[in-house]
Amino acid sequence: MHDVTQVSQATSHQSAHMITEHETFHRIKKEKNRFIVPAIIFSLIFYFTLPILTSYTTILNTPLIGDGDITWAWAFAFSQFIMTWTLCVLYSRRARRFDALVEQLKDEVRS
Repeated sequence: MHDVTQVSQATSHQSAHMITEHETFHRIKKEKNRFIVPAIIFSLIFYFTLPILTSYTTILNTPLIGDGDITWAWAFAFSQFIMTWTLCVLYSRRARRFDALVEQLKDEVRS
């Protein structure tokens, strides 16, 4: 009797190997890493700057405008929301290019 499971696993393994060895696959990985790694490093530094500055300095305790109640700490905290949304929008736009490269890879592997 023919074991379909072993045949499909072998075919799947060969397909995966063909894809991971393809030049377009390496290009996709390189482009994604070129965007994602700096974005993650920036966001982590930006995120941890607020608790570090508020814990160990008083630089963010000064009022933002005149003698008001809103300090630079509040402005910095609000800017983290803006930064998060900005990174999401940038990644969404860049993901369209990644998707196009994935489609190109699929076409190249099929042919």
